[in-house]
Amino acid sequence: MRRAILAVLLVLLLAGIAATAWAVRHAEIAAIEPPEPASLDAGLVERGEMLAAIGGCASCHADSDGALSGGRRLETPFGAIYSTNITPDPGAGIGTWSEAALRRAMREGVDRAGRHLYPAFPYDHYTLTSDADIAAIYAWLMSRPAVAAETPANGLSFPFNIRWLLAGWKLLYLETGPFEPDPARDERWNRGAYLVEGPGHCAACHSPRNRLGARDRARDYAGGEAEGWHAPALDASSPAPVPWDADALINYLYDGWDETHGIAAGPMAEVVANIGGIAESDMEAIAAYLLSLQERQGGGEGAGDAAMAFARRVAFGAPDEPAPPPGPALRRGLEIFAARCADCHRAASETVPLALATTVAGPDPRNIIRIILDGVKPSENAYFVRPMPGFRTLTDAEIVDLVRFIRDRFADQPAWTGLEAAVAETRAGGEAPPAQRAGAAAKP
Repeated sequence: MRRAILAVLLVLLLAGIAATAWAVRHAEIAAIEPPEPASLDAGLVERGEMLAAIGGCASCHADSDGALSGGRRLETPFGAIYSTNITPDPGAGIGTWSEAALRRAMREGVDRAGRHLYPAFPYDHYTLTSDADIAAIYAWLMSRPAVAAETPANGLSFPFNIRWLLAGWKLLYLETGPFEPDPARDERWNRGAYLVEGPGHCAACHSPRNRLGARDRARDYAGGEAEGWHAPALDASSPAPVPWDADALINYLYDGWDETHGIAAGPMAEVVANIGGIAESDMEAIAAYLLSLQERQGGGEGAGDAAMAFARRVAFGAPDEPAPPPGPALRRGLEIFAARCADCHRAASETVPLALATTVAGPDPRNIIRIILDGVKPSENAYFVRPMPGFRTLTDAEIVDLVRFIRDRFADQPAWTGLEAAVAETRAGGEAPPAQRAGAAAKP
C-alpha cells in the first residue's frame, strides 16, 4: 500500500513538473544571416571584448587555439557538460542568432531554438547584464572568426539529462535581472557590484551550492568549488592571514599575485589572464565592492601586523625558527620540505612567505596538493615571480607528510584531516572535483 501511495505521489509530482515546463515553454526565435564583421561598430566591439573578458567567455568556450569553438569538458556533480561553440558559424555556432536570442540566453537561460540551457552557463548571474552591454557582447562575438566545430554530446546522468526539468530548477532558483543600483552606495561601489554580480559572476565559484547545483544565497561568498579547486571565502570569513586592502586586491587581480597574499592558481589564474587588460576604473570598482563584502572582518591593521610577525617567526631558516616538530610524520615532512622546497621558500627569499598564503591558511587542502603536484605558472604580468615546478614524482605518502608539515609550521590553524584520500583523489582526478572533501580538525 505504501509503495502504491509513493508511486501515485511520484506520478503527480512528475505531472506537475511537466505541466510547469509546458507552461513556461519558449518559442524559437527566427534565424538570421550572420552580420558582416565590417558592418559592426568598432567601439561597440571593443567594449564587448572588455565585457567578455570580465565574463570569462574564453575560459569555458575557447579551444587550444583561442577560438570560441567550445568543446571544453566541464565536470559537474551531475555528469559532464561540454561548452558550446559561440563563434558566428551558422551551423555549429551562433551565427544564426539575433541579438534578441543572445539576450534571452543570458537573461533566461534559453537558446535560440527554445531549449533550456544548463546553468553551467551562468545565466543566473548574466541575467543582471544591461541591454547595452549585451549588445556590445553580441557585436564582439559576431566579429570573431567562424569555426565549424560541433559540440560533443553532454554526459549527464538521468534525470539531469532531461532539459525540461530545468524549468522547475529556474522556478526555484533563477532570479532575473536587471541590476538595481543601491542608492545608499556611491557610483563606484555600484559599478563594482554590477560587474562582480553580473558579468563577472564571482559568486559562481566563491559561494557554496546546494544539492541541485544552485547558489546558496544564504552563504554568499563563504567559499565554494571550481573545477576541483577550493575557491576561498570572499566575505568576512576570508581565510587570508593579512586582511585585503584595495592596493593588494588590485595588484592581485591585475598581476595574479600580491606580496602579502600569494599567487593565483587554477581557475583563478584564468580569471587574471582574462581581466588583466580592463580599465583601471573598473578594477578599482571591483575591488571596492569585493572589499565591502569583508566589512565585518575583524583585526584590521593589527591582524596584518600579527600575521607578518608570525610569518617572520616561522620562516624556514630564520634565526629563531621553531625547533623540529615532534612526531615522525611531521619530521618526514620537514625533511621533504628541506630537500624540495626550502631553496625558494626560506627566510629572505623573493617568494611570498607561506605563512601569508591563503592556500596554506584556508580550510581545504586541495589547492596546495594540486600546486605541489602540478606547480604554478605565474601570469605574464607577474613580474619577478618565478614559476614553481610540479612534484608528481613524490609519492602520495610523501605529499601527505609534506602538506601536514606545511600546515603545522606555516598556519596558525587547525590541522587538515582526510589528507590521504584528498591526495589520492587529487592525483587521480585531474580537473575533476574530488569525491570527498577533506575537512579540518583541532591540532593534537
